[in-house]
Amino acid sequence: MSILKSLSQNKYVGKLIGGFVSNRVNKEVETITTHFDRFLEPIIARNQDDVESVYKIRHSVYCEELKFEAPKPSGMETDEYDEYSIFGLIKHRPTDRYTGCVRIVAPTSDDQLLPIEKYCSHSYANSDIKPSDFKRTEISEISRLAVLSYFRRRKADQFEGAATGAIDQETFSTEELRCFPFISVGLYLTAAAIAIDNGCDHCFVMMEPRLARSMALIGIKFKQLGEPVEYHGLRAPYYIDGKIFLQNLSPGFKALNQAIEKSIRPQLAPFKAKRNVNKS
Repeated sequence: MSILKSLSQNKYVGKLIGGFVSNRVNKEVETITTHFDRFLEPIIARNQDDVESVYKIRHSVYCEELKFEAPKPSGMETDEYDEYSIFGLIKHRPTDRYTGCVRIVAPTSDDQLLPIEKYCSHSYANSDIKPSDFKRTEISEISRLAVLSYFRRRKADQFEGAATGAIDQETFSTEELRCFPFISVGLYLTAAAIAIDNGCDHCFVMMEPRLARSMALIGIKFKQLGEPVEYHGLRAPYYIDGKIFLQNLSPGFKALNQAIEKSIRPQLAPFKAKRNVNKS
């Protein structure tokens, strides 16, 4: 008889193993959510000051640091998609400063395109999933994720790509949470929560393949729609929906996602009301 079979038949040992696994899962859930809530807070930009904070963070990262866009005299990076977008921010509680931001482009009419449709439609031309397959009010795009350099001074966050949310796979460990870049994860979970709660079940994003692999580490598994193309570096088109998003999250990050959803749902009410008016 094999050792595994013997163990499975021993109810007492089975309970011990089950209890050990359960305790580890419960510890992971408690540690992740407690650590995040202690230091970070998800915010939806609801006033002009918050929106301008988003534009300034984007300018710092995309114009000054990465030089993807030319510097603007205003010190704020904006484009035409901001008019029908919702912005998420993560605030650092101890300093009361915004650490990073993310944009959810959410069309409400047929003439409002996603950035991926205007600039990268050739990248998913042969895919079985396209933005045009769905109603405009059912799609969204996660874009312009940025984390300020001030909050990336830890050793684990100093590698190339951290500014736009990548996770260093060599330092990642759910058991070494102090090395984990919670800001990036919080921004992605905030973006997903905004999109899903706002009725945009089908979400698209252009990102580096290594960033997609980073997100898969915690269970956010995007579906790649095509080969990488040149767009601010090599980026590929990806897709995710609410079902794919929720079914793969690890227990700890599923609990964190629930906490973030609970926090931002009341903040989303004005946007949902406006969206419902536009839909009618």
